[in-house]
Amino acid sequence: MNTRLQHLQQKIVDHDTALKRIKMWKMKADKIVFTNGCFDILHTGHVSYLAESAELGNRLIVALNTDASVKRQGKGEDRPVNKEDARATVLAALGYVDLVVFFDEDTPINLINRLKPDLLVKGADYDPEEQDESAKTYIVGSKEVRSFGGRIAAIPLIEGFSTTGIIAKLKL
Repeated sequence: MNTRLQHLQQKIVDHDTALKRIKMWKMKADKIVFTNGCFDILHTGHVSYLAESAELGNRLIVALNTDASVKRQGKGEDRPVNKEDARATVLAALGYVDLVVFFDEDTPINLINRLKPDLLVKGADYDPEEQDESAKTYIVGSKEVRSFGGRIAAIPLIEGFSTTGIIAKLKL
């Protein structure tokens, strides 16, 4: 018997499994949406962002920074607060998230090139039109996604919600 927790665990996959599922979905003409982040302490901003991302296609893939990758981002010595397996399980529990895939590099560019999503999504603090790869608002992978016929989108962020802000409140 397949329990609900087992169902969640089946959404957390390695790169090869993700590629196989995506190929199957694309055979059905499903539109694959890809986003990435560390999603350390899941909050309403994350939930809203991911829900809106999922609305843009048929399948939502979330590329999740490994713990080592988060550490290299310089978010602080205490980050990530939650370990990667715990973060992946919480993301997989969202009904509109179809796959969670870890990436250990500083950016998900290799995974984007391998999975070839139809749509690459980031928050509105990034600019889908930015072409300068050194710009802070540049969306990593946008040039590549466009090269294989995909689109880039930015989702408005909900003001007042951030993991850094939550951690700061907890330290008061």
